[in-house]
Amino acid sequence: MAESTTGTSDNEPPIQEGHVQNSATPAPSSTNGTGMIPPSSTESTPDTQPTETGWRRTFSSLKYREFRFLWLGMLFLMTAMQMQMVVRGYLTYELTDSPLRLGLVSAGFAIPMLTLALFGGAVADRMERKRVIQIGQAMSGLLALVIGISVLTDFVSWVHLFGVSVAQGAVFSFLMPSRQALIPQLVGKDNLTNAMSLDAAAMSATTLIAPTIGGGLYNVINPEGVYFLIAVCCALAVVFTSFVKSPSGGKARAGAPMLSDIKSGLAYVIHSRMVLVLLVMGLATSLLAMPFRFLMPVFVVDVYNTGPEAMGLLVTIMGLGSLVGSLVIATIGKWHRGALLLGGSLLSGIALMMVAALPYYLAAAAIMVLLGLGDAGRRTLNQAMIMEEVEDAYRGRVMSVFMMNFGLMPLGVLPAGLLAERMGGQFAVGLLAVILLVFTMGVWVTQKQLRNYM
Repeated sequence: MAESTTGTSDNEPPIQEGHVQNSATPAPSSTNGTGMIPPSSTESTPDTQPTETGWRRTFSSLKYREFRFLWLGMLFLMTAMQMQMVVRGYLTYELTDSPLRLGLVSAGFAIPMLTLALFGGAVADRMERKRVIQIGQAMSGLLALVIGISVLTDFVSWVHLFGVSVAQGAVFSFLMPSRQALIPQLVGKDNLTNAMSLDAAAMSATTLIAPTIGGGLYNVINPEGVYFLIAVCCALAVVFTSFVKSPSGGKARAGAPMLSDIKSGLAYVIHSRMVLVLLVMGLATSLLAMPFRFLMPVFVVDVYNTGPEAMGLLVTIMGLGSLVGSLVIATIGKWHRGALLLGGSLLSGIALMMVAALPYYLAAAAIMVLLGLGDAGRRTLNQAMIMEEVEDAYRGRVMSVFMMNFGLMPLGVLPAGLLAERMGGQFAVGLLAVILLVFTMGVWVTQKQLRNYM
């Protein structure tokens, strides 16, 4: 693809330090009253929109140079994180032989999401987002390097792994709101759904590939070697992100005290009906649909009478379904997204109901495709629609509320696990499916604006 001397292609948004107004657009004369530049001056919109149709539109957002480098940085970072999840789990169990401590180390990542995510969103709305992202990527690499050296020197313990898991969650509490809030500035609102879909597709791809790489290398180069590889991936993420040119308005901005920023962000969510509906729906559907992933071993062992290899295949098939779903949404673009979002939630509910009703492994393998498709529709469209509705000055704080879903996830897993222990996995998942279907139908009936969202 030919690029101009400024490093941008014909199809990408004009991103420069001093904002250059389109000749047909008057320059803004004031701020929005909050000390922040209003969205119209902080968000670039491409002068020339991609004209591809059908499958040729699928990767259109990657034509924008800045998003392309941000996407590559995310690809390396998520590859590192997926490898780390596998290696950390193996290493923890080798050190402790304790399922409880394994669960604690795994849950450590979610703890900061509840306590620090709102601060991460406030930082994203008052500092240069690119720098916040790079600091987070560098910190992730440093944490991996510390564990690698600890393993190499036989100094590591499960407490170190737990501490790093918590620290990694804290890093992501700041990194992800900044990253998600930056995307609309790089591709414009018209390409936002496509960009978010490609993000989701990349994450699905790393979920499929990276754990296999990490697990396969564990006995070849030892856990410390895998951690050093993780650190290298994080370093490459920093390098690719450094090529992203910060959009206008991306400089650090002085503002109100942090707590005041958080309060104003929450007030913005409460008074923005569509944003509030989308956030509530994202939270509710995640709490109802995601616990099955954690209960999957119950089905594999007690219902299907199979082993870990069978579970691995189910996870892989679900990941493939999610990958396909993300690419389909990238291709469709801005087409009946509200109905598709609700349809994805309904599909997840129906798939879970089928899992509960059909105690057969082959049936479950087929159903995983539907579950992956539904998950992709829910997550991708939910994020894209939220960011499209929110003003740029509030995007970081709103996305931090969305990120709290990951911290709240145990609230859905815990009661589901208790119910599965008392009544069986099929009953627990079936009940979650019924609640999810009833909730989604309630939203469909009562939220006409969401239902007709294009």
